[in-house]
Parts: sequence; C-alpha cells; structure tokens
Amino acid sequence: MDDAQQDRISAADLPEGDVIRILLDQHAKVRELFAEVSTAEGAHRSRAFDELRALLAVHETAEEMVLRPVTSKVAGDSVAQARNDEEAEANKVLADLERMDVASPEFHTRLAAFETAVTEHADAEEREEFPHILSSCDEARRLAMGRMLKAAEAVAPTHPHPSVTGSPAAQWAVGPFASIVDRTRDAIKAVRG
Repeated sequence: MDDAQQDRISAADLPEGDVIRILLDQHAKVRELFAEVSTAEGAHRSRAFDELRALLAVHETAEEMVLRPVTSKVAGDSVAQARNDEEAEANKVLADLERMDVASPEFHTRLAAFETAVTEHADAEEREEFPHILSSCDEARRLAMGRMLKAAEAVAPTHPHPSVTGSPAAQWAVGPFASIVDRTRDAIKAVRG
C-alpha cells in the first residue's frame, strides 16, 4: 500500500469535515499529483504541475492560518514553528519551480528533491501535529476547524508567496490580496489556453 492510500484510509476513519480528515485527503492528493507530474509529458505535465502548485499553496496557507495556532497550544510552539519553517522553505522552492520549464531536466531533478521535502513535511505533520489535535480537540472543535480551513482555502493564494509563508499573521494580512491577484492570473491563463 502506498502512502496516498494510507492517508485516505486514515482519513476515512474520521468524520466528514473533520480538519484532520480534510488534511489527510489533501496529503493523499499531493502525493498522487507528484507522481502524475513526474510521469506526465508536455501540456499534461504543465497542467498537473499547475494543479499541484495551487493545491500546495492553498493547503499550506490554510494550515498556517487555522491549524498552527492550535498546534502551538496543544503540541507546543516548537512543533508549530518547525512546520511553518518547512513550509516557508517549500514555498521558496515552489516559486523557483514555477518559473522553470516543466520539460527541462533541471525541473525534473528539483521536483524530485522537492517531493522528498514535501513528503517528509507531511509525515512530520501526521506524526507530530495531527495526533495532538486529535487528542486535544473534540469532534465538534475539529469540525469547526474543518469549516474554518475550507473558508481559508477559498480565499488563499494559489501561487507561492515566500515573503509571507511561515507567519500566520502575515498570511492573514497579505493572503487575501495575493489571492485576488493569483486567482485573476489563473483565470486569464485558463482563457488563453
């Protein structure tokens, strides 16, 4: 069984809308998209990378805004800060990848290293962060956090913005404005084909 399947099995044990279920499902989707980007060619690779990039940008922003403040309280500031630091580094790499030609050998090499880092980050969340949320927050609170996460994702930027990543306060202040620009840019790109 691969890691994406294991994430989906773990998620299915939680109620629909539970913040941890949502995040585990997203981790599974991220793992699947990395595999797709790695094996796809041409325009399909470009579309798969765009989907991966947008999912990662939205996912990490929402985690920083909704999950990390709770993690600081229930697992400690060091756990929350370590995850924020990893996300800040990942955002820099994602921004670099976004500027590269997806057909280049350098892209493929950088993507493989990035996949390793993202997988290690997700594993750390699942090992060091999620269990604390599950044990410290009752189902009603996790469901409320799930709704907040979905609301944050709806207005989160779809492209990496390394200058604000790793800081929930900066995400709250800058994220909605960056999102407007990103979503407009995405819409124009979609029309251009």
